[in-house]
Amino acid sequence: MKELSYVEIREKYLQFFAANNHTIIPSASLVPENDPSTLFVNSGMFPLIPFLLGEKHPAGKRLVNSQRCVRTIDIEEVGDESHCTTFEMLGNWSLNDYFKKEAINLTISFFVDDLGIDIERIHATVFEGDKDAPRDDESIKIWQELFEKRGIKAEVGKGKRIQTYGKKDNWWELSGGGPCGPCTEIFYDTGKKSCSTHCHISCNCGKYLEIGNNVLMEYFKEGNSYKPLGRHNVDFGGGLDRLAIILQNKNSVFETDIYSPILEKVQELSKKDEIRSQRIIVDHIKAASWIIMDGITPGRTEREYILRRLIRRAVRHGKILGIEKNFTKEIALVAIEKFSQVWNELEEKKEKILEILETEEEKFNKTLKEGLKEVKKIAQNTKHKFKNENGVSFKIYETYGFPPEMFLEELQTEKIEVDKDSFWKNHNHAFQEHQEKSRSASKGFFKGGLADTSDKSIKLHTATHLLLKALKDVLGSEVYQKGSNITPDRLRFDFPSEQKLTPEQIKEVERIVNDAIDKGLDIKFEEKNRDEAMKIVPEASFEERYDEIIKVYYIGNKENPYSAEICNGPHVKNTKELGKFKIIKQENVGAGIKRIKAILE
Repeated sequence: MKELSYVEIREKYLQFFAANNHTIIPSASLVPENDPSTLFVNSGMFPLIPFLLGEKHPAGKRLVNSQRCVRTIDIEEVGDESHCTTFEMLGNWSLNDYFKKEAINLTISFFVDDLGIDIERIHATVFEGDKDAPRDDESIKIWQELFEKRGIKAEVGKGKRIQTYGKKDNWWELSGGGPCGPCTEIFYDTGKKSCSTHCHISCNCGKYLEIGNNVLMEYFKEGNSYKPLGRHNVDFGGGLDRLAIILQNKNSVFETDIYSPILEKVQELSKKDEIRSQRIIVDHIKAASWIIMDGITPGRTEREYILRRLIRRAVRHGKILGIEKNFTKEIALVAIEKFSQVWNELEEKKEKILEILETEEEKFNKTLKEGLKEVKKIAQNTKHKFKNENGVSFKIYETYGFPPEMFLEELQTEKIEVDKDSFWKNHNHAFQEHQEKSRSASKGFFKGGLADTSDKSIKLHTATHLLLKALKDVLGSEVYQKGSNITPDRLRFDFPSEQKLTPEQIKEVERIVNDAIDKGLDIKFEEKNRDEAMKIVPEASFEERYDEIIKVYYIGNKENPYSAEICNGPHVKNTKELGKFKIIKQENVGAGIKRIKAILE
């Protein structure tokens, strides 16, 4: 197995599939383009959902790319060998073209024949079947034939080379229904000792590392029932970072060629040898650089808050390492230099990235000082042994970002006796309560792929186009979409404005939207190259995120449309399908940004 750099693996993957008649498409922005159902693009599949649902892709039926992604649901896992907040997902797709046999064989041909990974170390999982769909015997047979050609007898069952799992591990579907199907995952045996006699391929002990997953869409979910889809799609996703670990014979992603210089810079600044904190800083500053590159700035809500949290978490771990001076800018310089080999926008936006990091770090250092004041007050008011009742340490952390380790150290400096067992028990209990609330609140945001494709969400998505047109009519043509979010229950739309809408303006916006609905306007789209599309919609938001071939959706007659917007869809076919539009709330969400929430009755 030849050692390959991160960039070489990436290029080999794209060229391998290009040679197998796949068109290379660019990575989408981390910020979903005109699709507010998730905060960040979190898989290679996400930007292609409309095409997996049946829309024709301008680049054809076979596609390949390397998509930059953000996932924060596992942020507490960052610091181990393989978890990262931002990463690249290698992806290839068949849109109703080839299916299981070619998909699995292409994957293994790339891993084994092109990269030189030892076939003896490859293992696979398939769907075990249930009341909704049978066991994926076709994939099992394909795997067995593939292994047999390479001199390996692959048996199926516990502890065998091919293992079966249920829907939790080996099935993919959208939460709102639609195309779905079994998965077949590829794992690499790292050579580590099994954790126990019960160790299996999907065990999280680290012996087996998942390096790829083929989603095989052949069913359609409607309500609680599953039926044949009538077409077939393949979505492959593979972790570039994990392949780099294997091909460079490293123990963690942070030791690979593109990450190690960033880690070395953190270690150079560190006064303590705490590898987890060092890795967290590497990951979070790299992630912040990517997110800022794609147009997000720190703030109090959603994407902006996640960016702020990443920066502040990095600063907090800098304090744990004993780094006293501002340091995020120094780390970012190395991260930008390394990853600009892949994303040249990092170099183009370097000054802005560094400025935002430096400003945010300075702000956070001030809040840390405020947190220190609160801890001193608590110390002064403590008469007995401190037990951290009600998890006050976590409340101080959430309010000021003041780390519990520093909280504990400060109490000890103030000569306060601390019940350490109770301190950590109560802190962790408060933290776990917060995590449960966060998971419930973010469930719709962080699921793989599109969070919802229900009829209600599609209708509300269409209504946002009508709302934007109405806001332009009432407030002026300078109004544009700043951000939005859609659930099956309501739409949310952010736009720049110094003043809230008056009650009269709210009624006028509602009237304009409902008039358009009552007119029964048809909704159609056509594909245009980027320059043509920007001439049709010159005021389009998120211009820098568009691909070369994009869709323009028209509401009404194309020659004289009621509305024309750049969007990937999906939409209803006619405005009559929408029902009655009603604004239920408006609020401030930042300097000069207003938010409208609305429903369809």
